Amino acid sequence: MNNQHQADSWKRMSFKSNKVWVQTDANGDLLVEKGKVLIKYNLKQDYEYRVKPESLKSEDQAIPAKKKSTSQQPSSIHQSGKLLKKKDTETDLPDNCIKIYTDGASSGNPGPSGIGILFIYGENKKEISKYIGKATNNIAELTAIKVALAELKRVDLPVRIFSDSSYSIGLLTKNWKPKKNQELVFEIRALMDKFCDLAFIKVKGHSGIKENEVADFLATSAIKKNLL
Repeated sequence: MNNQHQADSWKRMSFKSNKVWVQTDANGDLLVEKGKVLIKYNLKQDYEYRVKPESLKSEDQAIPAKKKSTSQQPSSIHQSGKLLKKKDTETDLPDNCIKIYTDGASSGNPGPSGIGILFIYGENKKEISKYIGKATNNIAELTAIKVALAELKRVDLPVRIFSDSSYSIGLLTKNWKPKKNQELVFEIRALMDKFCDLAFIKVKGHSGIKENEVADFLATSAIKKNLL
C-alpha cells in the first residue's frame, strides 16, 4: 500500500544535471506549493528540498553517473597536505577513523551564511548546524572545516574530511597561496598540523551521497532559522 502510494506520488526528473524524485499530484502533475516543488535525491531520505518548477528538466537531461566500485567511492584522496594518486591509496577507510562531512552555504554570496557538519565515529553521530553571519560561500566552506577540526578532542585517531569544495581542498592540500581569507586558511592549517593522520576526500555535491546531503541540509537550515 505504502509503496504504491509512493510510486504514484513521485516521478523522475533532472535538477542541476542530477536525477531527482519530484512530488506530483494524483494526475502526475507537479505538486506546487507556494511556488515551489518538493524534491528528493533518494526516496528513503528524511530531508527534503523545495525548488522552483522552472529549474526542473526532463529525466533524460541528467548527466549519467560514472560507474563506481562502491556507492561512495571518493574521486580523490588528499593526505598530509598532498594529493595522493589513486593507485597509491587504500580505497577502504581505516576501521577506527573519524569521518566528517562538512558544507557551507551562503544566501547571496556574500550574504547570510551557515555551516553544516556531520561527525561519524563507529555507531556515534553528531551534527552541527550554525549560522555564521554575513559571509561568502568560500568562507562558509572553510569555516565548516575549521569548526569541525576544532571540535575534535582526539588527534591520535585517523580523520577523513569529506567536502565538495574544490576551493577549500585546493587551499588546504595543495598549498595554494590564498589571495583572500588568508587568516582563516592559516588557522585551519595550524589545526591540521595537530593530527597524526588527516586526509581530505573530495566528493561531488548533490550526487546522492546521504551524509553530504545531510551536511548541506544542516548548513542551509542554519540560514533559514536565522531569517525566520
